[in-house]
Amino acid sequence: MAISMEEEAGISFGIPIPEGVNVTINGRMVKAQGPKGAIERELWHPGLHIQVEKRDNGNEIVVKSDSSKKKIRAMTGTYASHLKNMVTGVKEGFFYKLKVVHAHFPMQVAVTKDGGGISISNFLGERKPRMAKVEEGVKVEIKGKGEEIVVSGIDKRAVGQTAANIEQRTRIRGYDHRVFQDGIYLVEKGVGAGT
Repeated sequence: MAISMEEEAGISFGIPIPEGVNVTINGRMVKAQGPKGAIERELWHPGLHIQVEKRDNGNEIVVKSDSSKKKIRAMTGTYASHLKNMVTGVKEGFFYKLKVVHAHFPMQVAVTKDGGGISISNFLGERKPRMAKVEEGVKVEIKGKGEEIVVSGIDKRAVGQTAANIEQRTRIRGYDHRVFQDGIYLVEKGVGAGT
């Protein structure tokens, strides 16, 4: 990500568009299409401009601001990060790996039949299973006899939120977490398929 700063004009971020990825801007809507799929988001803030520019070494998404005020600079950087994640997601995808840990009661983890949730049974001996929501467009795989969960997709926000939903459903309240270490914990995250 290239940054350029002018005294009066504000700040500008450039995000290179890799080969095989197409970015279109229609008003406030930004759409990125690539080999893994497409993501569309509404990105708008007063004083910020997002456009696709042709460069010598390929196309680039440019996020510019009219002002160099601290809050506007922060929003410019935030939008540049969102756009970079969109481009990376449609080209390679994102994954989060979670580990199922149980010392006292053997926990069973399963994807529901409709694929919209994760069922966590026998957590600390509870009779009723706990349910965690899976965000739209996110794929969840349970590997290694239910010991590892791989959450993957093209939208980093949705993949991260799904992993957080699963992790939070097994958060222990009212017990000493140093003794009761049962739960599902994030162990790895990155770009790609996560195999």
